[in-house]
Amino acid sequence: MAEIVLVRHGETTWSANHQHTSYTDLELTPKGERQAREVAGLVGGRRFAAVFASPRRRALRTAELAGLTVTGVVDDLAEWNYGDYEGRTADQIRQERPDWLLWTDGCPNGESPDQVAERLDRVLARAAALLETGDVALVGHGHSLRVAGARWIGLSAADGARLRLDTATVSALGHEHGRPVILRWNSAAHPPAAGAGTTPGPH
Repeated sequence: MAEIVLVRHGETTWSANHQHTSYTDLELTPKGERQAREVAGLVGGRRFAAVFASPRRRALRTAELAGLTVTGVVDDLAEWNYGDYEGRTADQIRQERPDWLLWTDGCPNGESPDQVAERLDRVLARAAALLETGDVALVGHGHSLRVAGARWIGLSAADGARLRLDTATVSALGHEHGRPVILRWNSAAHPPAAGAGTTPGPH
């Protein structure tokens, strides 16, 4: 049965430093480029009916290095708009707002959780309509793809907080007995060692 395959882009300098990165159009680091090439091993052999990508360079470059031919650049796949919090870490933000949580509070002059859910719902509907013809890949960003995962199984955008997603990982959404399910999540070519204490960082 066909799947919706989610690909998070490789590392950037800001993702490595856990800085919120939405509209800032960063390149991949050398490590990020290596990670993106390794994604090819996780998606290799699939014949995609469509490959949709965020318009950001980090997503498009990841698709290229992973051997994916982008068939559509989709604005709705862009990362959560962090507004005034662009470029800042969660720790920096919480120095001013100790109780702040992206998943419930959103960002001033950026997007609310409901706004992000609305556009990811559109992406998922577009992808689902193509599943009869084959797998569909969505190449994007950490927080927006976490929202996509939550929305696919009928949860709120806020529930994306429970779906950790590291850089250059591959996840899959599909069906079981006619119901939308998460088939695989956060698969990496080289998973971090147990107890390494790594964190995914935003965007």
